[in-house]
Amino acid sequence: MQTAGDAVTYRRLTQAQVDESCRRHERLAKLRPGGARAIFSFTDLTGLVLRERPLMGANFSGAILRDADLSGADLDNAGFFGADLKAARLVRTSLKRADLRGAVLRDADLTGADLFMADLRAGQMAAADRDEGYKTLSHAYGAADATGANLTGANLQSTFMTGVVACNADFTGAVMKDCKLVRAVLKNANLTGADLAGADLSGANLTGATLLDAVLVGARTQGWITDGADMKGVLTDAPKGISTRDLPAGEMLAAHARWCATGGAEGAPSRFDGADLRALKSIRGYDLTALSARGATFYGLDMAGVQLQGAHLEGADLRDCDLEGADLRGARLAGAQLGGANLRNALLGPLMLGGGRRLAASLRGAVARRADFAGADLSGCDLSECDLSRSDFTGARIEAVDLTDARLEAVTGFRLFDG
Repeated sequence: MQTAGDAVTYRRLTQAQVDESCRRHERLAKLRPGGARAIFSFTDLTGLVLRERPLMGANFSGAILRDADLSGADLDNAGFFGADLKAARLVRTSLKRADLRGAVLRDADLTGADLFMADLRAGQMAAADRDEGYKTLSHAYGAADATGANLTGANLQSTFMTGVVACNADFTGAVMKDCKLVRAVLKNANLTGADLAGADLSGANLTGATLLDAVLVGARTQGWITDGADMKGVLTDAPKGISTRDLPAGEMLAAHARWCATGGAEGAPSRFDGADLRALKSIRGYDLTALSARGATFYGLDMAGVQLQGAHLEGADLRDCDLEGADLRGARLAGAQLGGANLRNALLGPLMLGGGRRLAASLRGAVARRADFAGADLSGCDLSECDLSRSDFTGARIEAVDLTDARLEAVTGFRLFDG
């Protein structure tokens, strides 16, 4: 097969040939006789199926993989230098440290894919040509092209994307911490809820992009272009709402803890509605029962073991917080942001009140993508309309939870469905 503008002949493989190469590659990985590394360079794999194949370190350099299905495959450290993956299906595919320099990912579906430290920088591939000696392949020139790609919920942490072209791409809820996006072209891209903490966006073009509720803490943005971009709710290093510098926050929290410990005889209840508490760094183990912190920013705070029974945390930003073992029985977390939060072994069941009354915890409408609920007690919790995509519920108690209209894409922990 020849593509327009190229003088390179691609060897068309059948599904049976691909399956056999995959089997031999797997045998090599298991150190069994008859194993051989899968070499698919300069082959045409258009429309073929490689779902869930263990192909770590396989070579796809210069290959044509248009409309191919590689969903769930293990392609860590694989080589896709100059490969054409237009409209390929790569849902929840592992591509950690893969070489995707100069690759074409136009309209590819990379929902939930893991591209940790993958390389999508510029690349150029040339092949032998009878008339010109060497000829640059038309689909393997310049920066990787992810125009129109779906990267919803993908892991792009520490990924090399300098100069990448990703116009109209969807990065909703993607993890892009420390991502290298220098001079990236992200016009009209959707970065809603994306975590870009520590990312380098120097010189990037985000004209018309949507960054609603995105995290840009510690991000480098020198010379970036954001004309017409939607920056509503973006979290940066600047204080959001009432700064702790304007409040004796430490003293207020200590007073609240004393109020809880003495049954109201000492101290006083505190209100932190709309406050930015990030500067506190840690409130580990504090007794903050019935605290009011509606719309407060806790992002990244150490809150392990904190007692927040019956607390009002509606609309609070608890992304990336460590809430392991926290007591949140009866807490109101409607509309809160809990993306990436550690809630292992947390208590989110009902709070027992006088007269046999029970106050159920509520996460109604909360965004808890990639949250860790392993071992947590969510008995009777209101999870209706909650976005729980890619969260972990291994060993969690979920008896009588309300999951009406909840989003459950790619959750782990089968007990979620036992209720």
